[in-house]
Amino acid sequence: MTATHTWIVGSGGLLGAAATREVQRRGHRVHTSTIPWTNRVLAEEALLQRCSEFFDSFDDGAWNVIWAAGAGVNGTSAAQFAQENELIRTVLSRIEAIAAHRADTGTVFLASSAGGVYAGALGAPHHEGTQPVPLGDYGFAKLESESIAAEFGVRTGINVVIGRFANLYGPGQNLAKPQGLISHLCRGYLMASPVSIFVPMDTLRDYLYVSDAAEMVADTLEMSATRRLSPTVKIFASGEAVTIGSILGACRTVFRRRPNVVLAASPLAAFQGRDLRLRSTVWPEIDRRTHRTLPAGIASTLFATRQALGVGR
Repeated sequence: MTATHTWIVGSGGLLGAAATREVQRRGHRVHTSTIPWTNRVLAEEALLQRCSEFFDSFDDGAWNVIWAAGAGVNGTSAAQFAQENELIRTVLSRIEAIAAHRADTGTVFLASSAGGVYAGALGAPHHEGTQPVPLGDYGFAKLESESIAAEFGVRTGINVVIGRFANLYGPGQNLAKPQGLISHLCRGYLMASPVSIFVPMDTLRDYLYVSDAAEMVADTLEMSATRRLSPTVKIFASGEAVTIGSILGACRTVFRRRPNVVLAASPLAAFQGRDLRLRSTVWPEIDRRTHRTLPAGIASTLFATRQALGVGR
């Protein structure tokens, strides 16, 4: 049986690392890359070189490219987002040029953000048919990256799946980024430092444990390999929304003490939707699974954060 080759861009990030582990477990020949993201020119050169090396490494068979990279968050400038999206466009152009001379088929999977694109949408729970309503540069940039990927799929006939992810959490969160409430709550507990919260306690979010998300991505790639698809948008979520207050309550159960939080104000709060309940209606068989419970996920995140920080019990 011919091996499936999968190149993961962003394999050092939360989703990318988990997806790397999952597809390796399923027997994929996994290719990862170290990219100098802070230098636009060097990043482009490295990405194009790795892309060519990836396709040169095998003659035929199923292949996947997972784009799970992206340093931008709410508050990142529109210019920085434009640079990130231009890198996506450049890599897809290289894939298009290479694929034109190959007989095999593949899938490009682009990780996007449900919270970013549905931030201002009404009528939750949101599904794939909900009209996106971004509230800031982050959401608009995610929609632009989706458009780039979708146009590539239409133009080339290569399968494209756009994954709009709920709030991902779990081991491997980058604590230097101002996102990832659960990881920052774990860090605050371990370091005895307060964590600022900028949204109301009744704000609703869907939290998806990262290994569950990676399994869903791998299932999606397997499904994509068996059919020809138009560009497909799918929400990746647990389907169970919780309030910020409920998250603090679950953390209190795991920490055995009240999380040290400070309610604060931030202009970035204007870009956060109040009700981001999610419900996928596309490929529902991928969603039929048991998800890790919130307390169990928080406990795993706490254990990993303790190891990363090198602090005792």
